[in-house]
Amino acid sequence: MNTAVVNVQLDPADAVLEEGLKDLWYPVCPSSFVKESPVSLRRLGYKIALWRDQAGKVHALEDHCPHRGAPLSLGVILGDRIACPYHGVEVRCDGTVTRVPGSPGCKLEGSRPTRTFHTAESNGAIFLYNASHPALDEAPPLRLPEQLTSPEWSSFLCYTEWGGDYRYVVDNVMDPMHGVYLHKQSHTMSEGENTAEFQIREVENGFIFEKKGQRGVNFDWTEWLDLGIHVMRLEIPYPKTGGPGGNFTIIGSYTPINPRAAGVFHWRCRKVDGWQRDTWRFLYKNRLEQRHWNVLEQDRVAVENMEPDANQREHLYQHDMGIVRLRRHLRSLAARQLEQPLR
Repeated sequence: MNTAVVNVQLDPADAVLEEGLKDLWYPVCPSSFVKESPVSLRRLGYKIALWRDQAGKVHALEDHCPHRGAPLSLGVILGDRIACPYHGVEVRCDGTVTRVPGSPGCKLEGSRPTRTFHTAESNGAIFLYNASHPALDEAPPLRLPEQLTSPEWSSFLCYTEWGGDYRYVVDNVMDPMHGVYLHKQSHTMSEGENTAEFQIREVENGFIFEKKGQRGVNFDWTEWLDLGIHVMRLEIPYPKTGGPGGNFTIIGSYTPINPRAAGVFHWRCRKVDGWQRDTWRFLYKNRLEQRHWNVLEQDRVAVENMEPDANQREHLYQHDMGIVRLRRHLRSLAARQLEQPLR
């Protein structure tokens, strides 16, 4: 038996995509993950320390003290600064070392060696801007779809973590045809033809991949959008027993944790107000939520049990046009990133 270790060199564009494209916003965890104490998360190729100041604002730095590399997440919160537990070195949220108590006035004080992450908090989640520059002074504003910003819409965040590359999750969502097969026992996806022809339709900031001649029957289309954050939108028809608000919209965004794990964010949204909003929210928590988790679990099991190299041994056909289109686009973004000068 040959037991030699074979080192596989990733294609440069794949290496970029594996960790996540730069200069984009990503959701990294539910808001409830960050409470009174600092927390440490691995996301986007980094180990990141997150904490809240006295006003509740979230700050984030690479979880690495610039002195000796101890985890800042084990330290003490000092408002917008955090003090390393190892030697008390204080680092401000912009990455600047403000104090070295063991050696006042040393050259480390006033330097800015720690990678900082701009943060935003919305719709029950914490978002980070994955800047290519480690000390970016200002990030572009976080832009989210109407379903997450308009008061006419009400939503719930469903967060989970799946084993495997986050790009398999993206592929799963860009595949409406699997709904009529994998989810055929679902009360929302039991209808519709089990054969279909697809088309791609361009829209502002992205494209829609959709079944021809079928809409409002099953999981019939997926929209991919680049708003400075990559999001996916789809719609699930709902029976009247599902309450008011018409069809059910899902907004998804997916974040690499590491090559074997992904953060999966789905906001489940309906356009409702007044008493209808109250009714929808009550029905969701008491009747619909578990059904949705059951459907999501079917996806998770299928995706997690795919081999890591499954996408290298595919035989695609017309139903996969959307996946091919999106993969090519993401690779072009990765290639463009590789062309940028190092900072």
